[in-house]
Order: sequence, then structure tokens, then C-alpha cells
Amino acid sequence: MSLKKLHYISGIIITFFIGLHLFNHFMSIISIDQHIHTMNMLRPIYRNVAVESILIMAVLTQIISGLKLFSKKRKWAAKFFDKLQIYSGLYLAMFFIIHVGAVFVGRLVLKLDTNFYFGVAGINTFPLNLFFIPYYGLAIMAFFGHIASVHALKIKVKVLGLTPKKQGVVILIIASIFTLLIFYGLTGYLRGVGIPHKYQLITNQ
Repeated sequence: MSLKKLHYISGIIITFFIGLHLFNHFMSIISIDQHIHTMNMLRPIYRNVAVESILIMAVLTQIISGLKLFSKKRKWAAKFFDKLQIYSGLYLAMFFIIHVGAVFVGRLVLKLDTNFYFGVAGINTFPLNLFFIPYYGLAIMAFFGHIASVHALKIKVKVLGLTPKKQGVVILIIASIFTLLIFYGLTGYLRGVGIPHKYQLITNQ
């Protein structure tokens, strides 16, 4: 199987999980309880030995194949969506390494439930949020940016009179709005977020 095919298949698997994950975060707009309730409903789908093993293998495959493809493509990438594809992929590879590692440290070393509070402790703590807000925000945008670039480069059909490249721009605009809404929920804008003490220890507060 070619490197591109492996990258594509692992990407489909990861996209399914990320879609569930972002939907879960989107529920925080309603309330923290709704976020946690949704998480508890979704966890049986992906938090089991079989599915987690597949996800980990897909992430490793995506990182390794992505870095190899990056080293090849960056030499000739000249147009916007070509560059967006390779650099969004590079950022996602870096994010996967850090984020997946942090989750397993939280679960296996710190013995914490890596729920809403684990994810937002840094986002809601100054000055750590100066790092974590752009860190997570760029990850979401990189995910949709990767999708938008692949769509713009591969799709050949007009939709509502829009060329594939314009469709890619629309995806990016929608992704920007979606990202802002997620942060509206995760930061508890207007209502605030009270971080439990055991999660405050992560931020050394």
C-alpha cells in the first residue's frame, strides 16, 4: 500500500474520532453538565481496548506518513491550498504527539478523569491560557484547514456556483465561526468556569 493511501485511510479513521470529539466540545455551549453527559454517552464508542488501539495506530501512521509527505511536498508547494495542506498537517502531527501524550499522562500517571475540566484547566488559567488558547484554536483550524485544502485540490464539481477553491474558503470561514463557538463554551464566557482543586494542581495554582 502506498504512503498516500496509508495517510488517507488513517486520516479517515482519525477524522471520525475528531468529529465526535469536537461535537462533544460544542455541547459545552449549552452547559458543562451537557458536555460531560455527551462525553459519557460517546466514551463507550471509542474508549475501549479495540477502538483505542486502532486510533493509536492511526495517529502514529498519520504522523509518520504525514512527516514523510511533508518533506516531499514542501519543495514544490506554491499555491495557498497546497501550502495549507502541508503546514496544517505538520501542525496536527505536532499537536497529536503532545495532546495524546498529555491525555495518557493524565489518565495513567495523574489518575485523573480526562474530562471537561482536564481539557480546560489551562484555557481558563492565566497566564497559561496565553499558550493554550492559540494552541487548541490552531489545532481546530488546522484540522478544518487540512480538510478544506484536500477538498479544494481534489474535488472537481461546482456547488451553488462555487468553484472547489471557493468551497474551501467557505469551509475555512465556517470553521472559524465553529472554533469561536467552541471557545465560547470551553471558557464559560459570561458564566465562568470553576476548576475543581484536583485539576487546578495540573496548572500549579
